[in-house]
Amino acid sequence: MTTSDFGAGWPVEGLTEDERREVELADEPRGPVGKAFRLSAADSLSLGNALSGFLAVCLLSWSAITDLQSGGKFEPDPRFFGTAVVLLLVGATCDLFDGLVARKFRASAMGAELDNLADVISFGFAPAFMVVIWGGFSHRVPLWLVLVAAASVLLAGVVRLARFACVKTKSGDFMGLPIPMGAMTVVSIVLLFQPGYLTIAGIIGVAWLMVSRIEYPKPKGNLAAVVLAWMMINVACLIIWAARLAGGDQLITVGAVMQIAIVSAIPLRVLMFKQQQRRERRSESVG
Repeated sequence: MTTSDFGAGWPVEGLTEDERREVELADEPRGPVGKAFRLSAADSLSLGNALSGFLAVCLLSWSAITDLQSGGKFEPDPRFFGTAVVLLLVGATCDLFDGLVARKFRASAMGAELDNLADVISFGFAPAFMVVIWGGFSHRVPLWLVLVAAASVLLAGVVRLARFACVKTKSGDFMGLPIPMGAMTVVSIVLLFQPGYLTIAGIIGVAWLMVSRIEYPKPKGNLAAVVLAWMMINVACLIIWAARLAGGDQLITVGAVMQIAIVSAIPLRVLMFKQQQRRERRSESVG
């Protein structure tokens, strides 16, 4: 008789001492339970990432509720959007460093799971909610289409993270647009353009890039330093813009255009590289 023969709540009267011991062992938790509940420094960064996404959603919700309670027409306040984006960039910085800290020091037993859950909040749900606030009250496009775009961002992010945990590329790069970069691209579209059919199509296109097979370079070494510097520059530009200082509108426009351009240029570069490889193979076969 094995432990699977004894379910929870089954009477244990009449069992031998060995069978009682087997039932008790089956009920005991398996694995290093004590170690699983010890948070590492990297886990703290993951939690900071999740908190940043949560605060961004709370801020956008509060701005919408406050305007709607006043009885007037809701118009998204750029200052709230700017502050929410700064929070998401803080979350992205935490996400950039948690892996580095885990490799440098140590990772806990639940580090990878915490990282993915935090990414879903900050780079899946938060930008999707931002799309709803941006387009849901505009009446420029149907509400159902705005919800489709927002849902595509959330679901693509969830699928992207699940696939990342299961599939490894031969090159070591990311398969599909990394979710933090996808979230920042969606945010750039929201900040740069008014709701419309083309912008909705652009948001859905970003969601497709996240679940595509296009490989994006993983930030390592100097590239990681460049990514961090890019985030800090974006935070500075957003603060200047949200504070309505001179030149803020130009800075936010340039930053958003560059973000969209970078994300769009990589797939084009991959397509050009593949076409070049095909030409080389054809020339070799002819020769």
